[in-house]
Amino acid sequence: MADALGKVGWLDITTDDASGLKDFYKDVVGWGVEAVSMGDYDDYVMMDSAGDAVGGICHARGGNKGVPPGWMPYFTVASMDDALKVAEAAGGTIVDGPRGAGGGTMAVLRDPAGCHFALYQS
Repeated sequence: MADALGKVGWLDITTDDASGLKDFYKDVVGWGVEAVSMGDYDDYVMMDSAGDAVGGICHARGGNKGVPPGWMPYFTVASMDDALKVAEAAGGTIVDGPRGAGGGTMAVLRDPAGCHFALYQS
């Protein structure tokens, strides 16, 4: 995940059928696939033609059980606590988290327009 603050540091989608959806994007977009073991199932890192990770396709299970479906951008922040306080004060809602992810902390929020996004602090 990128460390530059305020940037889209990651993009993923959560779905009931990550295995089928990863094949869809592999075939349509031309992404490579790297399986990531989640214990009794795999989630997937999707890679561009240079082999760089561009996003993830995850099952709506385990830690992602409460994450809404759809493509979700992860915006990088300096302080998760501060960003969550500001988001709530500005009319946002914390949907999931904060919790550990990718060596940092993430949380899923809904903005005042109803759109979901995530924050990530490394």
